[in-house]
Amino acid sequence: MRTPSTLRSPRGRGAALAAVLTVVTVCAGDAVARSYPFGPRTRSVNDLGNQFVPFHARLWDLLHGQADGGPLVNWQSGFGTSFLPDLGTYLSSPFALLVGVFPRDRIDLAVYVVTLVKTGAAAAAMTWLLTALRRGRGREWPAAVLGASYALCGWSVAEAAYNPMWLDGLIAFPLLCLAGEWARTARRPVLGTLLVTLAWVSNFYTAYMATLGAALVLVVRLLLEDGTPRERVRGLVRAVRTVVLGIGLAAPVLVPVFLGTRHAYPGWTREFAAATWPDVAARLLPATYGFFSPAVFIGTAALLPACALAFHRSVPRTERWVWPGLVAVVALSLQWGPTHLLWHAFATPNGSPFRQTFVLSGLVVIAAWTSLAHAWPDRRALLCGGGVLVLAAAAAAPSELVTRWTYPLFAAGLVAVLCGLALVRSGRFVVLAAVLLAGAQAGQAAATTAYADRQRLTRLDDYAPWGERQSDQAAAVAGADGWPRYRTDPGLEQSTANDPLLVGGQGGAYYSSHTPDVTTRTFLALGGGWTSRGRALQSLDNPVTDAVFSVGARVHVPRDPHQVWNRPDDRPVTVTRQDVPPLVTVRPAGSGASGWGRSPFRNQEKLLGASVYTLPTTELRSADGAAATDRNTSAYAVDPGTYTLRADCPAGSRVFLWAPDLFGTARLGATGEANDVRGDLPARRAGILPLGAGAGRLAVTLRAERAGTVPHDAVGCLDPGHLASAVAELKRTGATRVTVSGSGVHAELPSGTGGVAVLAAPRIAGWNCNGRPADSYLGLVAVPVGGDRTTVDCAFRPPGLRAGAVAGVASLVALVALASTPAVLTRARRRRARS
Repeated sequence: MRTPSTLRSPRGRGAALAAVLTVVTVCAGDAVARSYPFGPRTRSVNDLGNQFVPFHARLWDLLHGQADGGPLVNWQSGFGTSFLPDLGTYLSSPFALLVGVFPRDRIDLAVYVVTLVKTGAAAAAMTWLLTALRRGRGREWPAAVLGASYALCGWSVAEAAYNPMWLDGLIAFPLLCLAGEWARTARRPVLGTLLVTLAWVSNFYTAYMATLGAALVLVVRLLLEDGTPRERVRGLVRAVRTVVLGIGLAAPVLVPVFLGTRHAYPGWTREFAAATWPDVAARLLPATYGFFSPAVFIGTAALLPACALAFHRSVPRTERWVWPGLVAVVALSLQWGPTHLLWHAFATPNGSPFRQTFVLSGLVVIAAWTSLAHAWPDRRALLCGGGVLVLAAAAAAPSELVTRWTYPLFAAGLVAVLCGLALVRSGRFVVLAAVLLAGAQAGQAAATTAYADRQRLTRLDDYAPWGERQSDQAAAVAGADGWPRYRTDPGLEQSTANDPLLVGGQGGAYYSSHTPDVTTRTFLALGGGWTSRGRALQSLDNPVTDAVFSVGARVHVPRDPHQVWNRPDDRPVTVTRQDVPPLVTVRPAGSGASGWGRSPFRNQEKLLGASVYTLPTTELRSADGAAATDRNTSAYAVDPGTYTLRADCPAGSRVFLWAPDLFGTARLGATGEANDVRGDLPARRAGILPLGAGAGRLAVTLRAERAGTVPHDAVGCLDPGHLASAVAELKRTGATRVTVSGSGVHAELPSGTGGVAVLAAPRIAGWNCNGRPADSYLGLVAVPVGGDRTTVDCAFRPPGLRAGAVAGVASLVALVALASTPAVLTRARRRRARS
């Protein structure tokens, strides 16, 4: 790692071989599954398509100077939100920058290549670590196979493949172990610190787990190596110093990310449930998949030497037992509630509960290398290790996760590895032995990759890669764009929950782990829809909220044909325009202080500052004419079936339906278009739905596919004339000129303005206006105005940015002092010698 000749060294060639073997294997598995880009099946499942691809599209926009906003403010999502927490959570890996070299409409391919590069880098890093722990001269090729087995572990190909930022943790574990090794031997203090910084900046979540794993490896190394207790303590102190300084250097990213999670809308919580032991044993084997079990597959090329370690008489006795003991302890810690919480920073995750599994895989690989680096295992060790492995495979038999391919792949791999190790121990046919070990690893891993690809598509939501639909939508958005005079919303008929990031515009849709609590609650009050229990906000397709948030253009696209529940839709892409106030409006002093009520229609009126809705009395009856029963004092109860909701609207009204807990369809009258309603509280909430023009006695046909509720005040009758008058008044008193930047807003107001200036953006933490913390006007950014001042200057600084910068500078000063200490001491000794 110190010279340009690194790649030409045996260790460098071994690391490169591991990376190539890993990338080729992943591509082979994806090709067998006919997964993108090797076939018609999408790989964008779950949050990969819904979050990570759109966020990488925004990174592309930032790199090319085309984003609305900058690293601090994201004007495209949620009507304006903090971007630094998202940047530090999803995009801070150096590998993410590779998306900038691809065309924007190949963003899915760019993310796939980033995933491949990260996986290959993890293989190379582990290979380098193994040969640093024990050189094993002449055995770089088995180190390469083991490095590939680590990068191709079940956790990597089954879970991290669609959570690409987790792969930075896969890289971080061997790098942090290497930094610990340098601290133990008092070498490279600066480089070790920078490795810690790199790991924690790239992805703090998995870096935390990798740090815990590296600490365990360091403790074992300190116990196994010769040295006095004082030397061991010094090594431990150096390691702690390296971690503290490294994390301190990462503080400008980490602190805003941490505070971003504190200000986020609370996600759902769940209790940890340990996996059954047959399922755990099954996940050791190839071609198995399960969302709630640890994906500990690493291939028999690593498992057999690891199992043989305890019986390998050429390895010192302490190493023969300490490494397997550490593996066993960590494996048990995955299944125990208190240690589960420790691994996951004391919060059970919403998804897979075994996200630390890659650390266990790394420890197994280190144990396998310990077995191979001292000497090739003899016949006794191989037979005993194989016996242990066969018993583990037999323990998996009761598990439903075992497939018809599992045992044949396992048996073939076990025979190949046994033969390969027997051949190499004989000193003959080394090339054949290498082919057998690498082939067993690649074959089992490719099959596991292909199986996981197929299983994810049947069990998780999936999203289409960029295609004609996204191109048409992006073109319509670009053609209608008028930012910052008005916003352009890419539409409610979304392809992903982050369409504004993917196809452009400045909409309300936003999905992130950092979705602000104030944004979600504001959308909730205004009748917005959501998924992911409030973390994925949908566009507010309503003329009143469009007026409030200055949405002057709205794109309408056909329903996404990729979503299985959508009916065929041949509507063209269209753009509707609306006269709206500017981004900054002025309201009377003292208004907006009453807070939200229950009805979203009345809440919209409060935020608009005018009465525009009639809320009629409703009557709900089932298909047989029976009156619906009440669930409570404010809502009807509905079971699967067809219902008719009746109400009276004034002439010239536009009819809207509010049924947040209804899952089914709604249509106005007998011939109206059937509109999908996707409510299923608390996970999913249906937003206010436009049904069309209507007057007099109305009949809304509801088809419920699941049990739910319909509010008594579900129907809102909008008067377009009243809305137009309210908009005209807001335009008359609103800003005459608005400019925006990546960190703030400047608005010029009419002379003599007095009251409260309101910026059409959620009042998230970090806003300051006119030199003071911004006020909140029903959840939006606000500041009092009056007197001679006719401008509003609002600046945004993410919470924690200043504190993180201070900690980063302090850590940098300490690191510079640490780096310069040897030179200072050397000069002092020379001066003393001269005197």
